[in-house]
Amino acid sequence: MANLVGGKRVDEPRDGARAAGGTGSPVGLHRVLSPAGVLPQAADRLDTDPRPWPDEVLIRIERLNLDAASYRQLHTEHGGDPAAIRAAVLEIVRTRGKMHNPVTGSGGMLVGTVAAAGPRSPLGLRPGDRVATLVSLTLTPLEITDGLARWDGRGEQVPADGHAILFARSVAAVLPPDLPVPLALAALDVCGAPALTRRVVGGYRDPVVAVLGAAGKSGSLALASARRAGARRLLGVVPDAAEAARLERSGLADAVVRADARDPVAVSAAVADAGGPADVTVVCVDVPGCEHGAILATAPGGTVVFFSMATSFPAAALGAEGLAADVTMLIGNGYVPGHAEMALDLLRSEPGVRDLFAARLEGDPGQ
Repeated sequence: MANLVGGKRVDEPRDGARAAGGTGSPVGLHRVLSPAGVLPQAADRLDTDPRPWPDEVLIRIERLNLDAASYRQLHTEHGGDPAAIRAAVLEIVRTRGKMHNPVTGSGGMLVGTVAAAGPRSPLGLRPGDRVATLVSLTLTPLEITDGLARWDGRGEQVPADGHAILFARSVAAVLPPDLPVPLALAALDVCGAPALTRRVVGGYRDPVVAVLGAAGKSGSLALASARRAGARRLLGVVPDAAEAARLERSGLADAVVRADARDPVAVSAAVADAGGPADVTVVCVDVPGCEHGAILATAPGGTVVFFSMATSFPAAALGAEGLAADVTMLIGNGYVPGHAEMALDLLRSEPGVRDLFAARLEGDPGQ
């Protein structure tokens, strides 16, 4: 029986190179339609043809997980109108061949089932495997075929039909059978945060660690990871009483402090009053303008890790210079070896983390 996706045979060659058994670029250059010569993430538009090259994997998508900063921007721009948000996502995917928000520059990731795996794919995936992609939707060829009819537009997780393509250098994880898909997807979406937090915290002796946006998904994982990595004191920074109550119930932080992460003086003072300044500050807030507060809250010789896609890196660099702040600043790039396994282990073994994730999945669209 022919393997069909979107009415096309996915096992028949499209051109001479494919017919001759040639492979595409391992980083997906052959899928870039415009402009020529750039990597898929920087492209304006990608080729979404469902017939995989010999080193590609075709995914039949089941659910998208939009990046928190991207969803917040779309929600704000369209006044929370679900139909308008849905239409905006469809238009982005239709015109770009990927989910790449032009305002935030971010996308998200997805869950689906392997429909076809090229014989030269190094990813080790087989047809029928249910997987989560651990590379951004901003560089993943994507086509949606159901008009997002099952999505109400009210949250980051998006039921969808269609297909996506993984390259030879892509990363994906087979979904664990013991966790609900929405829960696993939420953790895998931010799995780079706890892994890099562990690496950074482990480089200090008995450090004080502050996490901005500590009651969110990446924030809660970062707290749990920092504890395991040897943090002496954990400070969780949240914006309001509801977030503070959730974080206090979780038991993940030694001190819960309320401050608007966009107010540098308030953040610095709150962290200092709770036992700071921090040796390591982790920023997991999905709104812009949090760079200077994180820098001021960090001790000389400390490290600031930015995990939010809302971060302005010029603002961070110039702000640190203007404040004469001797701090190392890192971009959380979302990939550290073993990051998926670590995040899922924290989700399974830390009740406080799981409770905070459950609260988010019940309808609070934060990171």
